Amino acid sequence: MKALLDHARSLKRRVDFESGEYRKLAEGQWPEALFITCSDSRVIPALITGARPGEVFELQNAGNIVPPYGQPGASGEAATIEYALEVLGVQDIVVCGHSHCGAMSAIRSGDDLSRLPGVDAWLDLARPRLAPVLEGTPTGPSLSDVVQLNVVNQLAALRSYPSARQRLDEDRLRLHGWYYEVDTGQVHELAEDGLFRVHAA
Repeated sequence: MKALLDHARSLKRRVDFESGEYRKLAEGQWPEALFITCSDSRVIPALITGARPGEVFELQNAGNIVPPYGQPGASGEAATIEYALEVLGVQDIVVCGHSHCGAMSAIRSGDDLSRLPGVDAWLDLARPRLAPVLEGTPTGPSLSDVVQLNVVNQLAALRSYPSARQRLDEDRLRLHGWYYEVDTGQVHELAEDGLFRVHAA
């Protein structure tokens, strides 16, 4: 923690806040995309995308889960999606899963999460749409297959939001599915045929 505190305390010395770039940030934000990914500490949206401050609106939670539209109760995820679309007018949303994902590994393995009731309840949002694949083969799918299917499922959940659906129908919104390998840095992109592929830089 000391290193983190030291960096925070020295931020003003390390960054030129007098520059035009940072002065403009005080006027508001105009991010290009909403980036939905896992809260795993190894997944850093700005590192993956090279985004500068103000370029990406971020939403991170365990398993990069998008609750279906209309879930009862308040939801930070629903609020973030709504704000990104209705106020910020983002035209691209990325759902990015990743290798070595603890949330998807727990679902795949059927781990007993009774000691983590909050985590267990949260993962219940993703379990039903993963169940057919998990129960479909004797050995079960690989973790990467589960993570990638979860990305596809969360893109489908995004489409249940009226503001997203309307923008998709009007060609004012694009959805992207990514799978990030934390040990190689490779980003696999979901293609129209439903497969994730690495694209040449």
